[in-house]
Amino acid sequence: MDCTEIGNLIRHLRREKGLTQVGLAEKIGVSDKAVSKWERGLGCPDVSLLGELAETLGVNIETLLGGDLLRSDFVGGNMKRVKFYVCPVCGNLSVCTGNAAVSCCSRTLTPLEAIKATPENRLTTEIMGDEWFITSRHPMEKENYISFVALLTGESVRIFKQYPEWELQLHMPAACRGRLLWYSTTQGLLYTELKKECGKQGDRRNA
Repeated sequence: MDCTEIGNLIRHLRREKGLTQVGLAEKIGVSDKAVSKWERGLGCPDVSLLGELAETLGVNIETLLGGDLLRSDFVGGNMKRVKFYVCPVCGNLSVCTGNAAVSCCSRTLTPLEAIKATPENRLTTEIMGDEWFITSRHPMEKENYISFVALLTGESVRIFKQYPEWELQLHMPAACRGRLLWYSTTQGLLYTELKKECGKQGDRRNA
């Protein structure tokens, strides 16, 4: 643990938040001299203060102790590459367009790995006018249901939240090409590629 690097990060984040040393000190219940000492690398915050300090500065404890901000190398591009995160405790859904550190319910989340759906677990899709009509034979039970469905194209992401005991029936804009993903609480993140001949209608298939 490098006190100089931690101090530099505290100073950077404090200024980023528009706080003075006195303002930061008041928020976490220490003296401004203590904050000044940290920022000069003459000591590190007590372990009992790390949680509140990290929350006040808008980072997690690991980042604070590491003394550096990890920046994403995100470059704008195909939205089909977005990453989905689902909290195993509360079911909260997070979506990121680049590399990110995501946490929920005190747990660090890893991005879901999408698996290509088999014919047995695919959703059913039908072209209706300018929309995809999507249905499913999934039981949608309390402990076994599809919690969200997403349609990804090169420039957009559309997410449709689902709940237990809901009948899954969705209307989505029928882009010529797209990736359809859905998250099953028992099977994980599944996907299939959607493709239609633009200008034609009435094409029914299993996605």
